[in-house]
Order: sequence, then C-alpha cells, then structure tokens
Amino acid sequence: MKQRVCRFCGTTLKYSFVDLGVSPLANSLVNQEGLLAGEVFYPLHAYVCESCFLVQLEEFETPQNIFGEYTYFSSYAESWLKHARDYTEMAVSRFQLDKNSQVIEIASNDGYLLKYFKEAGIPVLGIEPAANVAQAAREKDIPTLVEFFGRDTADKLEREEKRADLLVGNNVLAHVPDLHDFVAGMKILLKPQGVITMEFPHLLRLIQDNQFDTIYHEHFSYFSCGTVREIFASHGLTLFDAEELPTHGGSLRIYARHNEDETKPETLQVTQLLGLEETAGLRQLDTYQDFSEQVKKTKRNILGFLIQAKKEGKKLAGYGAPAKGNTLLNYCGIRTDFIDYTVDRSPYKQGMYLPGTRIPVEAPDKIRETRPDYVVILPWNLKEEIMEQMSCIREWGGRFVILIPEVTVM
Repeated sequence: MKQRVCRFCGTTLKYSFVDLGVSPLANSLVNQEGLLAGEVFYPLHAYVCESCFLVQLEEFETPQNIFGEYTYFSSYAESWLKHARDYTEMAVSRFQLDKNSQVIEIASNDGYLLKYFKEAGIPVLGIEPAANVAQAAREKDIPTLVEFFGRDTADKLEREEKRADLLVGNNVLAHVPDLHDFVAGMKILLKPQGVITMEFPHLLRLIQDNQFDTIYHEHFSYFSCGTVREIFASHGLTLFDAEELPTHGGSLRIYARHNEDETKPETLQVTQLLGLEETAGLRQLDTYQDFSEQVKKTKRNILGFLIQAKKEGKKLAGYGAPAKGNTLLNYCGIRTDFIDYTVDRSPYKQGMYLPGTRIPVEAPDKIRETRPDYVVILPWNLKEEIMEQMSCIREWGGRFVILIPEVTVM
C-alpha cells in the first residue's frame, strides 16, 4: 500500500482529521442518461500533517478530470459579485493600478472579477482550466487562457513578457494537488514589485464553525495562515498582510511579495492572525483530532430533525446545488426520502441530479409551485441573499432551515 505523505513537507500522514465515508466528486452532477449508470465513490478522509499542520485529502482524481468541465459559475451569486467589485476598488487604489498595469487571475472562472478591472481600464488576463467556463469569460471580452496554472504556464507568459503587477487567486489554492508547482509558478509570474492576493476558506473557521461540508475531493488542502506562510516562504515569497473575510463562511485574504521587495513591510495583522491561530490550538494535534466527534454529533442531530419533520408530514425542498451540499447530503445519507428536490439559479444545473443522492435540481419557480413547509439552504454562506430572493415562502408559512453549524429553523 502506498504511503500517505504530506503534499507540502513530505511527512508521513498518520493522524486523521475527519472521515466522511465515501462520496462522489461533489460537482459531478448527473444527467438524465446518467441515472441508468453507476457512479464512482471515493474515500473522503482528511488527514492532518503533524509537522506543518496542513489538512489534506489524498488525490484520487486528477485536476484535469475534475475541472476540465465545471458546473460552478461565479456570476450567479450577487453577494460574490459585490465582493469582487469591492476588491477591485480596493486593489486599484491601494496598489495604484492603471492602464500600464497588468492584472492576472488564476482560476478566473467566468470573468466575474476581471470584468471590473477591465471596466477600470486596466489590462487583464484570465487563466481558467474549464473550457466551458472560460468561454463564458471570453464572451465578456475577457482574454482567457484555457489551461492549468503552474511553472510551465508561468514560464510561457514570462517569455511573452506578460508578468503581473497584481496576481489574483480566489478559491483556487485548495484545488491544487501540486502546491510546489503552483506557488513556484506564481513566483515566476510576479513582477519584482508585484503583489499576490489569494483568498481561501480559513481552517480555523472550518473547525470552530463545524464546516465539515466544505471538505470535498475538489479541495485537496485546507489552510491556516501559519501553514500558508510556510508554503510561500519555501518559494521566496513573503506574506506582508492578511485579513479575515466573511465570504464562504470565513475566509482569509493573504497578500504576498517577493522576499527582495522591501517596499511592502509586514503588517501587524499577520502577527495577530498567527497569534489567533496559536491560541485556538492550530499548532496542536489534539485540536484536529477532536473535530471528528463534533461532526458525528452534528450528523445525528441533522437526521433527528429530518426524521421528525417527515413524521409530522412536512414537505422539504432544498435551495442550491453547491459542492458543500453534496458532501453533507452524502455523508448524512439524505436522499429524496427526506428532500423532494432542490433548486438552483444556474441553468447549467437545472434538469440535472445531485451526485450520489440523485436529488433532482429544478428552477427556483418550483418552490412557489409546490409550497414546501421547509426550504433547506445548502449554500448556508449565502443564506441572507437566498432568504431575500425566496421570501415568498412566508406567504404559506414556509420556513428556512440551515444545517451548518447546527440545525437552525428560521
């Protein structure tokens, strides 16, 4: 049997973080024809490295098979678009970007962010591995390379003299199995006084807020500020600033520069974040090993609520078809015996079925037609936006339900 080793530091992985059983790829929606075929389920077991404290899954599928065609389009979440607009305004002002600057985004999706830089008159380039998603960006006149990012892509762009003043990566670092190739590529692509910003879910929030559903095969790694700092430092990059964000249930945005660039001194926020993680026990194995029992208890409480609701004759529908929802549904064994269907605003997902559970995905109008007693919000990080969009359920006494961090009826 092949030995499990940490993808960053190479230490043998001996300690479990949480075992969520087996699950299909969380974004592998099933079409009508696929209902007559089998699905592949993979172990969903996260480990923690005792040396660098990187939480990680084994690589069962290549990024090419996972992300070659993708079902997630960023532009369907209004709150995320506002987040992108606000970031653009901040970055243009803070880093004095103009028509002579170059902004490059890795995993640029459908152009949701770069369009705002383009509107500001700043040259942009997207790098996106999913051809179907990249096409949506190109239709917005966002120049986009269809490829996976790493040293090879960075070398090619450097030869073309296309290096970044601002290099952006939102919710991509977790999707990278070869961290060294990826971070080395960023080092190559960054101009001498350029800035890297990256956003990713914060491991501290995952643990403290019970966000086990954010663990799925597309996310190979789960990061603390301390571990990311080590990873970047190993490639000659310095974290000079960091901040906590509310997005995705609690994320980090880190700012990095070349070690040699002394124009950007390290801020107090980095030290404060590292201290926060230290106090929370993120450098102690016990913190990670206690998480598993917390998750098992949550599963029992979720199933208890659903069983009681069905005993009372309640009708339940879901809202959203996010990857995190598929982890939760498969781990808890929730199928159409509990939730009749779910809805999603993305036309790409409508008419499909959730992987593993085979719950049908409908258009949002279905909720008004069937008038369920409970609407279970699967992308709980967007609950305010969704509750506003679907406020019509109050007309018949319907109520919203959040399952993470605990069952809450609203």
